[in-house]
Amino acid sequence: MIPLSIYGSTGFVGSNFNKRFPGHICIPRDQRKPSSKTILYFISSVDNYHVYDDITRDVETNLSVLCQVLDYCRDSNITFNFISSWFVYGQGIELPAIESSPCSPTGFYSITKKCAEDLLISFCKTYDVNYRILRLCNVLGKGDLGASKKKNAITWMINRIKENKQVDLYDQGTPVRDIMHISDVCDAISLVCKKGEYNEIYNIGSGIPTSIGSIVTQARSLLSSTSKINYVEATEFHKIVQNKDFWMNIDKLRDLGFTPKYSINSIISELCS
Repeated sequence: MIPLSIYGSTGFVGSNFNKRFPGHICIPRDQRKPSSKTILYFISSVDNYHVYDDITRDVETNLSVLCQVLDYCRDSNITFNFISSWFVYGQGIELPAIESSPCSPTGFYSITKKCAEDLLISFCKTYDVNYRILRLCNVLGKGDLGASKKKNAITWMINRIKENKQVDLYDQGTPVRDIMHISDVCDAISLVCKKGEYNEIYNIGSGIPTSIGSIVTQARSLLSSTSKINYVEATEFHKIVQNKDFWMNIDKLRDLGFTPKYSINSIISELCS
């Protein structure tokens, strides 16, 4: 595989990709110029809550830095692999979401991720640069030190269950998500970077809807935890920026020959270990 210039190699997904596929070029945090002709771009903010504490964070991280990197990418021999998020689909779409589904994101993180996709596509068309956009599902696995109520809440809840702390679930625990293990996600990213068609969008997920309540209940049982599970009303902000239910159509990823290795049960067991 041609060496990738990896931007954002210190986050949860980026660092795991680098460990799983060593030999690529990790671009320093302050460097904007790529060191090879193929880019894998992970740089991103991680949640919709900066509107409360740093209102320009998502614009600066998701758009300004991207534009600074694109400024060095006017060479038509460059291929730009951009890591995006399922958040760009927004609410009210028919499920499972397909890559051509209309997007209507809400929340500063979600909106700027979709805007970043659009800026990339426009730039690449202008300069005849190839791109791929990879929209990741909920990514789970051990070692996500940044898991919180705002980001990767499922891991955060399981960590609370380990400590026998109370867990609050919205909508009786019925909301569903598309979940995939970090190793499978890294394998899927590598596959798309090798075999994916140019100038296409790829959903990266399991294609299986899994309820958050079932994950929490299973984790509580596996851990013999005394955590109290409370069913509460979703906050108004959560209703504004978050889908109640979401999962993806992954036919395009399957057509490349991808099959996940980790089941949801094995993911939960790993997080409980």
